Amino acid sequence: MGTDQATLPTPTSRGAALPSWLTPDRIEQLAARVTAAADAHRVTTNAPYTGTPLADLPVSTPADVEDAFARARIAQKSWAAMSVSRRKKILLRFHDLVLARQDEILDLMQAENGKTRRDAFLEVTDIAITSRYYARNAAKYLEPKRRRGAIPVLTHTTELRHPKGVVAVVSPWNYPLSMAAGDAIPALMAGNAVVQKPDTQTTLSALWALDLMHEAGLPAGVWQMVVGRGSSIGGALMDNADFMMFTGSTAGGRKIAGDAGRRLIGASLELGGKNAMIVLDDADIDKAAEGAVNACFPSAGQLCVSIERLYVAESVRDRFVAAFVARAEELKIGAAFDYSIDVGSLTTPSQLSTVTTHVDDAIAKGARVLAGGKARPDLGPLFYEPTILADVTPDMTLYDDETFGPVVSIYPYRDVEEAIERANSTPYGLNASVWSRNGAKARAVAARVHAGTVNVNEAFAAAWGSIDAPMGGMGDSGLGRRHGADGILKYTEVQTVAHQRLQGFTPPARISPEAWATLLTGALKVMKAAGVR
Repeated sequence: MGTDQATLPTPTSRGAALPSWLTPDRIEQLAARVTAAADAHRVTTNAPYTGTPLADLPVSTPADVEDAFARARIAQKSWAAMSVSRRKKILLRFHDLVLARQDEILDLMQAENGKTRRDAFLEVTDIAITSRYYARNAAKYLEPKRRRGAIPVLTHTTELRHPKGVVAVVSPWNYPLSMAAGDAIPALMAGNAVVQKPDTQTTLSALWALDLMHEAGLPAGVWQMVVGRGSSIGGALMDNADFMMFTGSTAGGRKIAGDAGRRLIGASLELGGKNAMIVLDDADIDKAAEGAVNACFPSAGQLCVSIERLYVAESVRDRFVAAFVARAEELKIGAAFDYSIDVGSLTTPSQLSTVTTHVDDAIAKGARVLAGGKARPDLGPLFYEPTILADVTPDMTLYDDETFGPVVSIYPYRDVEEAIERANSTPYGLNASVWSRNGAKARAVAARVHAGTVNVNEAFAAAWGSIDAPMGGMGDSGLGRRHGADGILKYTEVQTVAHQRLQGFTPPARISPEAWATLLTGALKVMKAAGVR
């Protein structure tokens, strides 16, 4: 949600000044890449650190979206005809440019999102890894593959992969580079064009990625950006897309799934979560406590895979809580365009309102605050302390609902069965974490947790960073997968071409149907006995 959609707190002079390179002229250069009319309505975004105006962006209309798709369809034809090896070179040049000019995007992400530099840097590494992976692996995923034919030797069967056409990508504000470029990269590598609607609040980060991709050699029109509210241009995106990639709320994902179903197009949806971490009774308490800090508070908790529920074995609960609280209270909160800060700002006033409402509701109903529990307007308009709660009960809003902020609740459990049952007692299933000194034991527990990714002795980075493996949600956390083969093949249409030579299943003219059936029956028995698959 862009800040134009919510009332901002009073701007403050506190917080870090914008980097000198991020001038109004440079911002306007990026904004010029938005597909919109010259006289388009404009919208202003605000810097989370201070609440002061940051960018003035043109707003796209449904007609602008139509124009973007029309241009994309023209550009896609020549892009798809380009060899995979040439597309690979562009992606690898993009990889190099992202790393070489990372200070620019680190500054932009901090300016637009309010996160710390160390959290922003994880997005730089993510996009470098994603670019390299799909550049170097797309050929094997997309190349024609021989498949076993209907009749051995006589049936020549090939599986082909064709691009969907033009993919719509709707990306959120919380990870403005990872979610924008990370979903576009495999779609582009598969030969598609992309029309993308980044969240208004973090549009500059997405436009920066687009700018660098053009510098790397991407032809004009292949990747385009539109800006606007979903209620205004979402219909035009859905009506024109050949595939929809959406990251956002479960409610939004349900609507998109319904619309995609009516159009009979594919959709991949990464939605909400209420992620659980289980600390087993044999866990290394110091490592688990440090892991919990890294699981709960990156990007001020505005991370789809961050942990909001902590289940700790009763036998180690007191030791774990003491260690976890101590580490949380040592975190440095603030605004700085360097690596000196541990926890940054929330991004939007609406998110601050949600976090405050959830915590205040829990406290009013009896929850105990072990750390944090309040906003920090002395640091800036949208800062909130890393918060740890105990004695959270089902009547409290944050017991079940996703907070999406620096807030976690701790619950004791008696045995592993209870821990697994409670971890699974949610309609969501995005990410989870299990901590133990016994790897085999932890992996056995992980396999029983209802989540698309489960990390052992790590919060989320191990599974997310394993880009050769699929990542996505179960249940209300979504459909489809990022990463690995699934992450690129979902952007393709599969086609089977089967060439039958000499003799097929129809009997030859001189053999009766009955004799032919007997002959084929015998052949099937022989193939089974011979181990033919």
